[in-house]
Amino acid sequence: MSFNEVRNLFGKPYYENNNCLIYNIDCIEAMRSIPEPLIDLTVTSPPYNIGKEYEKPLSMEKYVKWSKTWINEVYGITKDEGAFWLNLGYVEVPSQGKAIPLPYLLWDASPFYMMQEVIWHYGAGVASKKSLSPRNEKFLWYVKNQNSYTFNLDDIRDPNVKYPNQKKNGKLKCNPLGKNPTDVWQFPKVTSGSKRSSKERTPHPAQFPQAVIERIIKGSSNKNDLILDPFIGSGTTAVIAMENDRKVIGFELKEEYCEITANRIENYLEEKRVSQLALPLD
Repeated sequence: MSFNEVRNLFGKPYYENNNCLIYNIDCIEAMRSIPEPLIDLTVTSPPYNIGKEYEKPLSMEKYVKWSKTWINEVYGITKDEGAFWLNLGYVEVPSQGKAIPLPYLLWDASPFYMMQEVIWHYGAGVASKKSLSPRNEKFLWYVKNQNSYTFNLDDIRDPNVKYPNQKKNGKLKCNPLGKNPTDVWQFPKVTSGSKRSSKERTPHPAQFPQAVIERIIKGSSNKNDLILDPFIGSGTTAVIAMENDRKVIGFELKEEYCEITANRIENYLEEKRVSQLALPLD
């Protein structure tokens, strides 16, 4: 099945262009309709079950069951050398814990092989008076085949090297492109507010910073690969995928978020068109 055949499978998308299809549809229903492995990389952040405006809180038992269901559907449509990056936060478990990391409950929810837990340290955040102030979320990096998977280290090297010109036996000790990023990533959150709003801010209440998704997409997929975000939300995955010459499919249950994504993609494409027109002629 090809990217174009997906359009025939689901019919008219909420939004589309040559490299992007966005559907206003339940992701489980959609993924169950895909008959074969199609996806090279899935990057997503599902509802955390903490009562945000875009989710309906479930009992912890039902939330875990629902999560296992959609994660297994992702596994079924992922190519053999494909990967899955899952962002999860914290949740209160009544009578057991205040801030339980959801990865503790879901890390083994599917046959995926878990490579690593990555800590996203986002700096600023809410303050707490009776516990330590939270400043991180988790990403779980999975692959379908632990012996063969995409990992483009040179595309995501960290140029912030303390001694970039240090040599040993006449040879540079560090790769000229930079060092291997650690499993702790420091990227600021997408902030809101009249005075401190991030440039990339949209009306969506839970938005990824573009830098986080760019590192994942560059590191775990190749140009022309097909990226999936089953909870497309504000559209960050879609914009970054297209910006890096990938194709992308997104599912989103809320029509208002589909509209946010569509507008954001159109704004990105217009900015790209304007910048290309401004380039000097050879």
